[in-house]
Amino acid sequence: MNYLQRFLLIVLACLLAASCGERNPEDGSAHAHEEQAEPPRGPHGGRLLEDGAFAIELAIFESGVPPEYHAWPTLEGKPVPLDEVDLTVGLTRLGNNVDRFQFIPQGDYLRGDGVVREPHSFVVNVTATHAGQTHTWSYDSFEGRTQIGPEIAQASEITTETVGPATLVETITAYGRIVPDPTRFREVSARFPGIIKQVHKKIGDHVRAGEPLASVESNESLQTYSVSAPITGVVTSRDANAGEQSRDRTLFTIIDPSSVSAELSLFPAHRARVGVGTPVAVKAAHSDVIAMGRVDRIEMHAAENQAVQARVTIDNPEGQFLPGSFVTAEIEIGKREVPLAVKTEALQPFRDFTVVFEQVDDTYEVRMLELGQTAGEWAEVLGGIEAGAQYVTKNSYLLKADVEKSGASHDH
Repeated sequence: MNYLQRFLLIVLACLLAASCGERNPEDGSAHAHEEQAEPPRGPHGGRLLEDGAFAIELAIFESGVPPEYHAWPTLEGKPVPLDEVDLTVGLTRLGNNVDRFQFIPQGDYLRGDGVVREPHSFVVNVTATHAGQTHTWSYDSFEGRTQIGPEIAQASEITTETVGPATLVETITAYGRIVPDPTRFREVSARFPGIIKQVHKKIGDHVRAGEPLASVESNESLQTYSVSAPITGVVTSRDANAGEQSRDRTLFTIIDPSSVSAELSLFPAHRARVGVGTPVAVKAAHSDVIAMGRVDRIEMHAAENQAVQARVTIDNPEGQFLPGSFVTAEIEIGKREVPLAVKTEALQPFRDFTVVFEQVDDTYEVRMLELGQTAGEWAEVLGGIEAGAQYVTKNSYLLKADVEKSGASHDH
């Protein structure tokens, strides 16, 4: 990324942050960036919900157990018999899905009857009935959530894709170098020894099959004949000058660079998983050029470092893979269809989780993922997001930065 690109991203991030910071903290759609007053807390560290003399302290407890609600009812600051309170909590999540919890007495508190799944980001609606009186509270408890208008999202190049099936391709990385294709390599000598009368080509010249390279006068017949190019290609070496005896040496070397071979080193741990015909993606060491090919041959002996050489023929019409240059290759060793997957570029760290940001209208919220196998650009999803959800792929880090700037807490 060059300086100008970095500068533009910083500007866009500032615009994004400004857009988020203008939201009304009471609108129930996203967190606010302004400092919010800390809600009152009870003696157990939970949020204290008060309605006159009656109060409920509500907390998410997750020490050694999956997250669950605990509640402590009081009247004028004194504990209320638990069997005299009917308590219900409803959590309205992004997308208007509602999780409901009923409470039963356990020890000195009321315990919710389900797991509070991640993310802990929702509108909380609490209803408590005691002594014939009904008390209700509602408050926002958001984390990992932000809201961005479509113009800012477009300017920030935030793009989304749909969660769905994918093909995971497992690969191993191998290193090697480019060599001429042995079927497109020729060393050219004079048919009959004699004096080189004229040389027509030099190193680097492109030649066509049948084109004269030099003229030689035979020592025996004293007739002059042409030494011609046997293939179309490039002259890569020349050992011929006018007035010299040709003898039986190689006068020219011609390589056709439109097809080259990659010689790759396979280590013993990988050798058994690679065979003739295995697909390979070859990348030039100093560019982003990638060519596809298949393993043509695997040597039957190991080098001193115990690596075995595999040869891959690749098309090179533009001559971008130069003989002698180094390459990196991704060799396909397995392929598997999975029902749910996300792009690896979408993954971001959040608290102790790996997340993606799901988009619902103009709101984006973290989804804590349970991941399976990761291969190439895809990560298998075992849980945490539903099929068909829209999630951010490109520039998801901007959303993470905005969420972290907001300071939205994991409210217990």
